[in-house]
Amino acid sequence: MKEKINRYLAVWPLLSFILPLSLYLWSLAPSITFYDSGEFATAVYFMGSAHSPGYPLFLLYAKIFTWLPFGNIAFRINLATAVSAALACLALYYLVKELLKNFHFCSSQDVSSFVIELAALSGALTFAVSPRLWLQSNHDKPYPLLAFITTLMLLFMLRWRDSLERGYEQPAWWYATAFLAGLASGAHQTVVLFLPGCLLFVFFSAPGMIRRVREWILSVAMMVAGTAVQLYLPLRAAADTRQNWGDTDALSRFLWHLLRKGYPEEPHSRDLSLLLNQLGAFDLPEQFGAVGFLLLILGLWTVWQIHRPFFFCIITTLLSFWSVIAGYFNPQPDAIFLTEEFYTPLYLLAAALVSIGLFALLAKGVARAETPDKYRLHHLLLFTVLFMLIPAVNLASNIREQDQHHNYLAQDYAVNSLRNLPENAVLFTWGDSGAFPLWYLQGVERLREDVELAHIPHLVFPWYQKELPRLAVFFKAVSNMKVPEKIFGELIGELYSKRPVFIDFSTRYSLNWGMQQPVQFGILYDLNRSVTRVPTDDETWAQYVLHRLEPIGWVPDTDSRKAIVIHAYCMMQSAEDHARKGHVKEAAHLLRQTARIMPEWQESLKQMQQRYAIKDQGW
Repeated sequence: MKEKINRYLAVWPLLSFILPLSLYLWSLAPSITFYDSGEFATAVYFMGSAHSPGYPLFLLYAKIFTWLPFGNIAFRINLATAVSAALACLALYYLVKELLKNFHFCSSQDVSSFVIELAALSGALTFAVSPRLWLQSNHDKPYPLLAFITTLMLLFMLRWRDSLERGYEQPAWWYATAFLAGLASGAHQTVVLFLPGCLLFVFFSAPGMIRRVREWILSVAMMVAGTAVQLYLPLRAAADTRQNWGDTDALSRFLWHLLRKGYPEEPHSRDLSLLLNQLGAFDLPEQFGAVGFLLLILGLWTVWQIHRPFFFCIITTLLSFWSVIAGYFNPQPDAIFLTEEFYTPLYLLAAALVSIGLFALLAKGVARAETPDKYRLHHLLLFTVLFMLIPAVNLASNIREQDQHHNYLAQDYAVNSLRNLPENAVLFTWGDSGAFPLWYLQGVERLREDVELAHIPHLVFPWYQKELPRLAVFFKAVSNMKVPEKIFGELIGELYSKRPVFIDFSTRYSLNWGMQQPVQFGILYDLNRSVTRVPTDDETWAQYVLHRLEPIGWVPDTDSRKAIVIHAYCMMQSAEDHARKGHVKEAAHLLRQTARIMPEWQESLKQMQQRYAIKDQGW
């Protein structure tokens, strides 16, 4: 019993999990971020459905963490992602160890075992500090969970082959792999791109398995059992939950949601340059550096020598991902970045190859060097330094960009948008990053529940109109319209004299307003100021959260940068309005705020200062 406990509490796997988790906890975002974060957090909290394909497994997994007694809901869900990323690193440790278990590093069995453990830990840490996984570990994302499950699938396949070589029939490994494949579809559908590689692994390991009809039937049955997690979507839709994306309680809507029919792609031509950019979304040098990439190639060659079925599995999986993501989807240039996160499980395999390549290189060096009679402590320390060098370099290179523990920007943007709106206002938004933080603040944190949030691109969908019951009477006038902008225009006409109507910055600059220009209201715009009294410009800015807009200690992504620019631009516009009216003191105050969060605008601010004779404020 003691030996079994020691085996499960061995220090190496603990390090493979604890070290990445500690790093992720340190860099974890304290609340929602931009992109899909607010939407995921809201869907998890209400047990609804996220955007297509719904992500039911991720929602169920993250829901458990919302029961923790500390932090806000968004933080707890971010923690769920951090744990899944650390689990993926732990699974990678076992994968490398399994692949190298029959590889003798040197004549000493104890030293060989030590170096294999080092290589496995190095692979786990190399993956942990890769920019892609680290980026996804500090806020709510389903891809680390998918990477963990797909690695378990590969481990089970390796265990099946090992039992086969020892003369045991253990098809249970097949069944478990198939079940996990079905279950992982609830994290993301790209799990199906692993199946060709898994099948090729089986055929290369035992060609006669193609005739095992009973095992194949049972494997398919287990996969179907795993995909039962998708039943979450229609069951929760039937419960009429909030955040019910797609309203999937009917088969047609369920398939529409599952097959991502809400994201049609216009056909377009593709030249060689575009194809290379699409393939380049899987960027190994960016993740592991030039040295890491060379070690990866060596690792691939080593796997070819020691485990050929696994080699073909890796190559087939890569070709499968490229064929579907780059070939079939054919994303346009401005959408290629959206496909980068799909490759997260492949980066896990790449990290494994990096550590295997370094192991093979050192083994070759040891074989050619003069072998000592006994390996001493300084030899083991040297091996440790060499294996930890790549993770350490990547850690130092990426730590500033990936640290998010001071990032409150999305939350503050949502608070600033909602806080000063008049009672029962309607706020129209445009763009996911402009809408999702508001959904979270209103739905989960229950801020300004009297405000109606209407996302213009979704107005064409009946399921989304059901999310806005207080606007149901107005939707009757647009029931036959299919263009979001036209629906928005008609709703404005219906609402104009009845409710305060506001739009966000993206809506203001995405549509043509002609002669009727919206009136600025902080970082929003007012469409019918005469309906009710709204706070003055000074009152609005005085209640905004502005002190956390400066990205001190963290590097803003594209949408975070956009939110900072929105605040700065609107403050500068308000300053100019004050200056035109002769309110120089108020204008100077707003210009100081602008200069603080956008120091690169110094020249423009000085020009405005000179134009309106505003005293030099030292920006």
